[in-house]
Amino acid sequence: MRAREIVLGALLTALALLIPLAFRGWLQVTIPPFSATLGSHVPSFFAIFISPWVAGMVGLASSLGFLFTLGPVVAARAFIHVIFGITGALLYRGGLKPWLVLLAILPIHALGEALVVLPFGFDLAKAGLLVGVGTALHHAVDGLIALSLLGFLRAFRTSPEQ
Repeated sequence: MRAREIVLGALLTALALLIPLAFRGWLQVTIPPFSATLGSHVPSFFAIFISPWVAGMVGLASSLGFLFTLGPVVAARAFIHVIFGITGALLYRGGLKPWLVLLAILPIHALGEALVVLPFGFDLAKAGLLVGVGTALHHAVDGLIALSLLGFLRAFRTSPEQ
């Protein structure tokens, strides 16, 4: 892993921890077992475009942040960030454009979070409708935020020679 990956990974890991801690109750929608914190997927989405290792690390940090703030059910849902993050990073390395990567991992994310609440006693209807559809919508909104920020950052990127 290069120094740049380590630094960016550390910054995104810090953001993945900070977002659930700082935005708890603010920029958050909760309809149990579903909850959404606006922007919480953005660090994981950015990590996808760095490397699979960074994507996994940021996903773990997100899960830990939600464990501290919203408990084990939401932390288990957030653990899906590890799975879709690594998958997305591999797809990106394979040449997919960023928007296609985020679209490709949406079903993994939504279905994964819907399935992970079933052992916690939630019925299939609540898991599928509230968590699955809610996660898909949340993924889409955070994906638009991430792609907008990515485009903005790329517009201002300079090479080391400048």
